[in-house]
Amino acid sequence: MSIKMDMGMGSGMGSGSSSGSSGMTSSSSMMTVFFTATNTPLYSQSWTPSSLGTYTGTCVFCVILATVFRLILAFKARVESRWLDAELRRRYVVVPGKPDMSQRISEDPSSKRMTLSENGVEEDVVVLTKRHDEVRPWRISIDPLRALLDTLVAGIGYLLMIAVMSMNVGYFLSVLGGTFLGSLLVGRYVSIMEH
Repeated sequence: MSIKMDMGMGSGMGSGSSSGSSGMTSSSSMMTVFFTATNTPLYSQSWTPSSLGTYTGTCVFCVILATVFRLILAFKARVESRWLDAELRRRYVVVPGKPDMSQRISEDPSSKRMTLSENGVEEDVVVLTKRHDEVRPWRISIDPLRALLDTLVAGIGYLLMIAVMSMNVGYFLSVLGGTFLGSLLVGRYVSIMEH
């Protein structure tokens, strides 16, 4: 599959020339250098800035899109955390003939009995460790929203990738600036899910 990126519209790049001794023509080569043209199309030919003002507006759009991307990642991390908390707080029905919670805790090898003391009061407690190797069940109230958020994250990520792959310095710096701004605003929420 050959990809051609024709940046000849005022960018100072020639089109239709061959690349010398390598034998590749411009129809099968991809632009691999950054350039500073202010009339680089973004996403379609109809979105081609025609002045410095429209180019600036396009760069501002890239900043906003990258910031929104980080906001959505932070939102997804927060709702995933809430879903996990709700899952861990879920109440279960007692089934006759099954051991109750205290019996299972006392028989669990990962639990440890210890004595905590605070202000001279001693209390016998059991410390439990949570295993994260279990797959949480599929839920109609959670999984469609999770799939929608994942799709939104992928879509915006691909749009940002296309902006960067245009090799336009302004678009590239705008995406980096939006990523910085979004991480500055809500990066602490995203890092919770990464660790």
